[in-house]
Amino acid sequence: RAGGLGLIGAGYNDAAAIHSEFERAGSEKIGIGFITWYASQHAEQMEAALAHNPAVVMLSFGDARKYADRIKSHGIPLIVQVQTIAMAREAAALGADVIVAQGNDGGGHGAEYRGTFSLVPSVVDAVSPVPVLAAGGIADGRGVAAALMLGASGALIGTRFFASNEAIGSAKAKEALTRGNGDDTVRTSVFDIVRGYHWPTNFTGRALVNAFTKRWHGCEDGLAKVLETETPAYWEANRAGDIDTAVVWASQAVDLITSIEPAEVLLRRLVENANDLLGQGHNAVHR
Repeated sequence: RAGGLGLIGAGYNDAAAIHSEFERAGSEKIGIGFITWYASQHAEQMEAALAHNPAVVMLSFGDARKYADRIKSHGIPLIVQVQTIAMAREAAALGADVIVAQGNDGGGHGAEYRGTFSLVPSVVDAVSPVPVLAAGGIADGRGVAAALMLGASGALIGTRFFASNEAIGSAKAKEALTRGNGDDTVRTSVFDIVRGYHWPTNFTGRALVNAFTKRWHGCEDGLAKVLETETPAYWEANRAGDIDTAVVWASQAVDLITSIEPAEVLLRRLVENANDLLGQGHNAVHR
């Protein structure tokens, strides 16, 4: 409603949950994003989404070829998220309407390859004239302005909006983001292992360091051997909001998050600050 494009995260949800999210959105034009490798194993996710004629469909983390033609045949714009130049060129060849260049700064799942600042302009040059969005480590107007200066047409922002009133998540997790330090994040696979999600090995998740990562990061083989006890303990901690065990995905820009606010307030401030900076150049003062 504030002028951004909201995306439902399909995640690991079943068809009923996806239907529910679209129903909650009502008449608002929103899109949906998929973990592509997971959606490929759970066809009901895409079926549920297409039934609601989303504003866009975004594919990340997997082979987009299975779905690209089908999405576009419905007249739905296709967004493909990439982490390398080769991936970007492949996405352009598939007919992606928008390409997201995701640097390794980002929170949640991504790849180790490159930081946002170097990746974005390289992708812009590689796929022009396809519009490119910058993702990874963008949490305020300075990041949006920087993305535009690098040639991007906009930004895809995750962690900053998790610390919003509307986001689904525990109060403790959101509060942890407001206290977080980008130096205290880690890119790890331990949360996927304990939750039983078999992510491709080139994708890990950036999260706040907690007791669980201190115990198991770097000891993944050991964790895999004790899942019979660790997995139920993890899910119980997750239900209880115990963030010493449960994951809090966070980008390296988490330092810039100091408050939990309505999504509309966050978006308007991001845009206003970016416009101020772009209008005033290096003399601009960040509010």
